[in-house]
Amino acid sequence: MSYDAWSAVLERLDDAAKLTDLDPDIHRMLRTPRRVLEVAVPVRMDDGRVEVFTGWRVHHDTTRGPGKGGIRFHPDLDVHEVTALAADMTFKTAVANLPFGGAKGGVRCDPTVMSLGELERLTRRYALEVSPLLGPERDVPAPDVNTDGRVMAWLMDTLAMMRGGELLAGTVTGKPLSVGGTRAHAGATSSGVVMCARAAFAAIGLPLAGSRAVIQGFGKVGGPLAFLLSSAGMRVVAVSDIGGAVCNVGGLDPSALSDHVSRTGTVAGFERADPLDPDDLWRVESELVVPAALSGAIDGRVAEDLATKVVVEAANGPTTPDADPVLDRRGIVVVPDILANAGGVTASYFEWAQDRQGFAWEEDTVAIRLRSFMDTAFTSVWAKADTLQVSLRRAAFALAVERVADAISARGLFP
Repeated sequence: MSYDAWSAVLERLDDAAKLTDLDPDIHRMLRTPRRVLEVAVPVRMDDGRVEVFTGWRVHHDTTRGPGKGGIRFHPDLDVHEVTALAADMTFKTAVANLPFGGAKGGVRCDPTVMSLGELERLTRRYALEVSPLLGPERDVPAPDVNTDGRVMAWLMDTLAMMRGGELLAGTVTGKPLSVGGTRAHAGATSSGVVMCARAAFAAIGLPLAGSRAVIQGFGKVGGPLAFLLSSAGMRVVAVSDIGGAVCNVGGLDPSALSDHVSRTGTVAGFERADPLDPDDLWRVESELVVPAALSGAIDGRVAEDLATKVVVEAANGPTTPDADPVLDRRGIVVVPDILANAGGVTASYFEWAQDRQGFAWEEDTVAIRLRSFMDTAFTSVWAKADTLQVSLRRAAFALAVERVADAISARGLFP
């Protein structure tokens, strides 16, 4: 049976509602996305024909501020996944205590078979179709799977052209520096994951330096993460991506591996490592496992096979609900996605704030403030877990639900 991301979110929301004695009316509100927009995205392809794609933009809850969440282009995308990701953003921004709500969007397409011109036309038409929901005070998109700063610049420019030509830098984040982006945004998710790994290791008395790490995914998060973990003194012993997996118990060279991926498009075939069946990645002995690919990677079966002590979730929704009790029983500490990968949305908040102020921060300022936000979020979740005597995931959701519920109660219900 395929993984149902929306059902997983609802299951964890329901659990948090019980832990926090959530008002039943607010519980019902959070179980329903505030708005779901589905659009047709007609695009003229390079050969002259018109292909019609389907796109979505979902607002789960915007009580605490504008919707915040990425835009992904993927051939398997559907409305249930987008809705689940939007809800995750509601809780992630609440855990990080950012003045945002939860949103997500995307188009069901395969960008790997599209030309640059087709990709730009797709982005601009999608931006046009979902534009009623977007704006600095309403909904602020960011890059996600298969999108980047270039896509964000196209989206921003489309909205600007529709509204008179002004820059409108605060309408999107993750942009190039030349049009209002922020320093250190690109690696913020990876940096936040390392900060959480360091904090989790310190909390349970494990040294980071000298420990072994396994990473699933070597893209825009997993790639930089390998460098950062190695720089922190860890040995990255195994890595996988969509093309295969490799292992070197002595430690992989992240720079050489990155060069290999640039040449070949995959980690498979890396000459300084042994080939590894991707299904065996989880059985490689390590102290840290980082799922940094797509959702649903760690299910109950994989949880039984994990040969590690700490999991830090860089991907969105990488662990299914049936895996949680297995990981708890085995004593594996899991830093959940809504905490572990909040570095990216925190950097997006910094970019949005700078755009609104019209004043760019120094890179050191961005780094110091990112560390402060992530440390505060981790400490708050760890304390909540200790108070409730539950896992970090259950504690993170409980903390997030309480913060969102407080905002809903404070604002009241109109009319």
